[in-house]
Amino acid sequence: MDAQRRHALGRLDRLGMEALRRPVLPSGWSCLGLVQHLALDVARFWFRAVIEALDDIDDAWQVAPDAPHTEVLDRYRTEVDLANAATAVDTPQAWWPHHLFGEPHLHTVRDVLLHAITETARHTGHLDAARGLVDGHRWMVLT
Repeated sequence: MDAQRRHALGRLDRLGMEALRRPVLPSGWSCLGLVQHLALDVARFWFRAVIEALDDIDDAWQVAPDAPHTEVLDRYRTEVDLANAATAVDTPQAWWPHHLFGEPHLHTVRDVLLHAITETARHTGHLDAARGLVDGHRWMVLT
């Protein structure tokens, strides 16, 4: 999980503010929006809401035009630190948004952790593609 998180932030190294905010796919999301999604919908939602019963969730994909990019990146780092402080893996989750998803399909912290690893890795791959579209930079290519 930590390697995926480092990779996500590493994909943004040396990208200027305009490039961080530039929509790169038809969905309209930007690299900065994806990192905010990882902060709010992955680290905050799964670890603090589902595991610790935090129920105040923001719209993750929309980064305010005047929000400093450092604020978004720092928020991700903070949410990762809070997620890492989660309880033992066999602990049942504390909350589930039945009104959004029906009955829970994840039942323990272990289930949540495996889901979050998968989602973070998937989005890190999206950042790899987005960075390539923005400036052609590749992370690591073994040939």
